[in-house]
Amino acid sequence: MSSTLTDLSMLELAAKLAAREVSSVEATRASLQRIAQVDPKVRAFLRVDEPGALKAAEASDARRHAGSPASALDGVPVGLKDIFLTQGLETTCGSRILEGFVPPYDATVVRLLKEAGLPLVGKLNMDEFAMGSSNESSAYFPTHNPWDLSRTPGGSSGGSAAAVAAREVFGALGTDTGGSIRQPAALTNTVGLKPTYGRVSRYGVIAFASSLDQPGPMARTVADTAALFQLIARHDPRDSTSADVATPDCLTGLEDGVRGLKLGVPREYFTAGMDPEVEGTLRASLEEFERMGATLVDVSLPHTKYALATYYLLASSEASSNLARYDGIRYGQRAKDARGLKELYAQTRGQGFGAEVKRRIMLGTYALSAGYYDAYYLRAQKVRTLIREDFTRAFQQVDALVSPTSPVPAFKLGDKVDDPLAMYLMDVYTLPCNLAGLPGLSVPCGFTQAGLPVGLQLLGRPFDEARLLRIARAFEREHDFFRRAAPV
Repeated sequence: MSSTLTDLSMLELAAKLAAREVSSVEATRASLQRIAQVDPKVRAFLRVDEPGALKAAEASDARRHAGSPASALDGVPVGLKDIFLTQGLETTCGSRILEGFVPPYDATVVRLLKEAGLPLVGKLNMDEFAMGSSNESSAYFPTHNPWDLSRTPGGSSGGSAAAVAAREVFGALGTDTGGSIRQPAALTNTVGLKPTYGRVSRYGVIAFASSLDQPGPMARTVADTAALFQLIARHDPRDSTSADVATPDCLTGLEDGVRGLKLGVPREYFTAGMDPEVEGTLRASLEEFERMGATLVDVSLPHTKYALATYYLLASSEASSNLARYDGIRYGQRAKDARGLKELYAQTRGQGFGAEVKRRIMLGTYALSAGYYDAYYLRAQKVRTLIREDFTRAFQQVDALVSPTSPVPAFKLGDKVDDPLAMYLMDVYTLPCNLAGLPGLSVPCGFTQAGLPVGLQLLGRPFDEARLLRIARAFEREHDFFRRAAPV
């Protein structure tokens, strides 16, 4: 039973739970068995909470037995990126500096999942403080792509993507600061949704870049992604940037198709440097949208060429400020042999932060320093406004934008780890969306000849996630990509 259970989608499992054909305890045990079987190779999990997951599953079965499930997904096991605070369960954000930190409260999204009855199986590996595109900057170990264990699953939510792709969990939560949900989804044949900025609460999410970070769902199907998204899209008064908008109904119109919709194709997103197989797959996908009744419109986002530099200036500046709190005094690791306060700060941060985090702190501190603020940070904020205005003009012509998610399929572990600029370029198609605060989604659209997944990105108007999910579902319906299992 266990092997077939983990092959189910979230909604398929939910239907079986509702029909009392299977119990949440059985599904959770199947998930735990799958983790024990494949995670020594995939290494998606930093820690597994077997007792907590089974206790939640038993409570879910009791609610089902009493006829009062907490939600449609009550009893469906999921995983959490290790960036979400979990009461009583160690949370490290992939960093040594938070090793041993046990939060006293839950992040809002964690609380919402618990209230909805979903067993939380464990904490998933990630690039340290969400800074990276390959999961190789994790302070603990890299995660491996279930489609080819010698390759990266992407980052920074690589552990979440790999766990879903390897069928260790039925769904997962990640965060997206510059593509960290969508890029791993594209590299692992999964679906990843980055909601509109402010749609999902950041309360209890360890901060990287506060004006860019956004939690979101990752799953094997578009419908699963929509269902998980609806559970966490809530206004939260504890988050000052949380938007006071109604929770969307993304499932009702999910099967409405794309006929009559106008889809923009940004010419700046089809440039030199894209892998030929990725481009070929994307071009074929665009033709499919036309066959399904959508109209393709050529659009221009002229300030896209400045997005990469703008993003890394702003994100690093915010990281420099946010990570100043890790001083060895309040929580996390502390240098043992420091002989004074300044030495304590220097040694704690020197020992606790990895190379990529240090690089971004230094870049951000420089950009914010006296004499350089106007030249770098302030100018980057002005360019950010121009990028947002590009999108606003484009959405006056079209209903959504279609582009590649990643310029390349999954690359070999170690290939780019010593070349930060090459690594940064992996997010070139995803990060403009974050600068503009827009929703973005990656959906599987094919495979290379070597059997590596390729993802298609959809970008939409603010708070228009339901339309993106509808477009993605129309494309997914024409294929069996989501049914294909990784060979791990």
